[in-house]
Amino acid sequence: MNKEDIVSNLEEKHNTLVDWLQNQKADKWEEGPDGKWTTGQQALHLLQSIKPLNDALSMPKILLKFKFGKANRDVRDYDAIVKRYQERLLGVQGKTFKGSQNMKVPTVSEKEYILNRLQVENKKLQYKTLKRWNDKQLDTYILPHPLMGKMPVREIIMWTAHHVEHHTQILQEKY
Repeated sequence: MNKEDIVSNLEEKHNTLVDWLQNQKADKWEEGPDGKWTTGQQALHLLQSIKPLNDALSMPKILLKFKFGKANRDVRDYDAIVKRYQERLLGVQGKTFKGSQNMKVPTVSEKEYILNRLQVENKKLQYKTLKRWNDKQLDTYILPHPLMGKMPVREIIMWTAHHVEHHTQILQEKY
């Protein structure tokens, strides 16, 4: 997937999510299925996952190389990343990773802030993908993912688009 397609995918997936959340009744923000995250926690989780990615993409590339190494394989395509993520999710049914454990329940008054931050972080990610990272860098540098392991930056950005879609589908089906 080229950079323009990745950015377009990020935009589409985030717009679908934000539109759905904005059209949901306010009282649903603090609710969720029994034993599952609330709608607000779903949105907060997505914000918690995109923010560290943007922070990492702002670091000097030499530091990323030193800290995480370089890719030792070809970049997977979008469908392969999605398939691998779904397989990994099956293997950890019910487990929540460190950053999203014991997550607070955002109040309705925090909804606008969280949605705005999510949109801003998405725009930052799009900008960095297009303007700050060239194709070779996207395919060479790697970042850790708590479930998927180390991934080339291009893959983790594509995964981010799918991650938003994944949570949007959960919200649309169960909330």
